[in-house]
Amino acid sequence: MKINLNQLFGLEGRVAAVTGGGGELCGVMAEALADLGVKVAILDIHREHAVHREKTIVQNGGTARAFQCDVLDEANLKDCLAEISEQWEAPDILINGAGGNHPKGSTDKAFMEFEDIGNPDIRNLFDLEIEGFRKVFDLNFMGTFLPTKIFARGMMSKPKHAGAVLNISSMSALTPLTKVAAYSAAKAAVSNFTRWLAVHLAHVGIRVNAISPGFLMTEQLKFLHVDQETGELTPRARQVMAHTPMRRYGKPEELLGTVIWLLSGASQFVTGAVVPIDGGFSSFSI
Repeated sequence: MKINLNQLFGLEGRVAAVTGGGGELCGVMAEALADLGVKVAILDIHREHAVHREKTIVQNGGTARAFQCDVLDEANLKDCLAEISEQWEAPDILINGAGGNHPKGSTDKAFMEFEDIGNPDIRNLFDLEIEGFRKVFDLNFMGTFLPTKIFARGMMSKPKHAGAVLNISSMSALTPLTKVAAYSAAKAAVSNFTRWLAVHLAHVGIRVNAISPGFLMTEQLKFLHVDQETGELTPRARQVMAHTPMRRYGKPEELLGTVIWLLSGASQFVTGAVVPIDGGFSSFSI
């Protein structure tokens, strides 16, 4: 039987909800889906970011609508689902892209030394406050759990295996990066939850997968990894490059091939996968 690859990878006519869709990475995904004929609901806690992405998509001939949405507010998520369903239909694609890190969930140094204890200028394990740690953990993990709980119900009415959930993990979930304690723990939970969901939802025809991006040169990362005065890489950035076999940062658009594959019929027998897109970072050792 001849396989129609265009049809296999095609997404035209589907409806997607993208949390964090106003951001840099998930914004690129939202635009790509719209280019492929997907109706895209852009959910972001910052309404102005979502609206900006909506305008970009519409100007390029796509279909999109912005929604202000807090992924930690179950009632808000339900309202968004109801509005999307009324305007188009219940989404059969969900990208859980809302997430991020915060200094209050991180230590200042990779290694805690005896002389650091009690130093108010150096945050170590004993200085991490529950509120700050929980804020990072909840945004990344509960911000994946709650949208899935709400939007997966709408996928139940879709043809079998049409429903696709894509979570955003991190290479830090496999081997935790130093300093970013809460973020690494949360992303490890996202990877584990992805596999759990894949099993739990398999009989109702919903596939659940995740990608684990490595270091992508976004504006936020550029601020952290490039010295703003000299333009040189920071010491931490040099460590990243030393542990990346491909010896470069990734680009946000380099996520798209894997994203489209995991959302399309081309991966209809794939569920529970956590795919690294990291230039070999997670595979490298000495």
